[in-house]
Amino acid sequence: MNLHEYQSKQLFARYGIPVPAGHVASTPEEAADAAKRLGGAVWVVKAQVHAGGRGKAGGVKVVKSVEDVRSAAVAMLGQRLKTKQTVAEGLPINQVYVETGSKIERELYLSLLLNRDSGHIAFVASQAGGMNIEEVAAKTPEKIIRVEVHPATGLQGSHCRALAFGLGLKGEQVKQFESIARGLYKLYLECDCSLVEINPLIVTGDGGVMALDAKINIEENALFRQKELVGWRDPSQEDEMERIAGEADLNYVSLDGDIACMVNGAGLAMATMDLIKLHGGNPANFLDVGGGATRERVTTAFKLILQNPKVKAILVNIFGGIVRCDMIAEGVVGAARDLGLHLPVVVRIEGTNAAQGRRILQESGLELIAAADLTDAAKKVVAAARK
Repeated sequence: MNLHEYQSKQLFARYGIPVPAGHVASTPEEAADAAKRLGGAVWVVKAQVHAGGRGKAGGVKVVKSVEDVRSAAVAMLGQRLKTKQTVAEGLPINQVYVETGSKIERELYLSLLLNRDSGHIAFVASQAGGMNIEEVAAKTPEKIIRVEVHPATGLQGSHCRALAFGLGLKGEQVKQFESIARGLYKLYLECDCSLVEINPLIVTGDGGVMALDAKINIEENALFRQKELVGWRDPSQEDEMERIAGEADLNYVSLDGDIACMVNGAGLAMATMDLIKLHGGNPANFLDVGGGATRERVTTAFKLILQNPKVKAILVNIFGGIVRCDMIAEGVVGAARDLGLHLPVVVRIEGTNAAQGRRILQESGLELIAAADLTDAAKKVVAAARK
């Protein structure tokens, strides 16, 4: 689950990480009032969307009057912001964050995430802040600083100093940075984060160190113990179909193609999409109905698929290990009848009671296309989508 910048900065402030003063606003009037309350001569108006690259897309404006704050909010609110990290139609801007302008001496990068290979918590830092860190790592990997923390020993002063010196910080800045690093580490653990990122972490004109931007992702599997943060969730920033799938305990990811997939098992789902691509098709989704698929789950999955107007054909690929193929076949037939399916459906089932399952499909009287194997299924569904 992702948090907005203003929410992330609330957590930063709670954990002693310095951030510019700011207020969130839902209307131009609230934005202007926020600027008045903040005072000063320069403000930054930021679109609140769950995506990076806002500045290049027009989602960040530096202004020098309260009226310009209002105008920037008018231009943003109610619009959709398109960046390299959003879907094609962009994400809705329902709120803006108005904060005081900062004098920037240097821009740095700092993040905290889990290294799944080592099981350690990794700090990633760079003097090349304010940029796409993936590009920095790809083109100039020598600019990336990595320090890993063993969970058993925790964050040590030596870790903080290694990062601070690597970022070119000196004197009092090293102490400030250690306080920030310790706050981030504590936040990461206590809030069950999968990512905490500051880009940029700035050195201010007076030599201080401050988080100018903030990004926090919360581990989905730990949300049951993060009741407050769950209340901060913004469904408008999430793919609606993925949200509905999550509520039904289905693993669903929207894609740009026109061939819908319904598969049991993530690995099999990936292989299914690969074969569709191999034979000239484009998957419309990743959909794993799970090892314990039932008629109800199959029906819910079909309902989800049919909400996508781009879908021209559906491929059902089930391997019956835990689940019985005859039960899945009954679910497919029942869902097809209940929903009045009008799209071609290719079905490939193997495993427990596969023969009974195929017989149910054949005797259903529905125009379901049977496939002998996965390759045959991929070819048939691609051909069906092209008709």
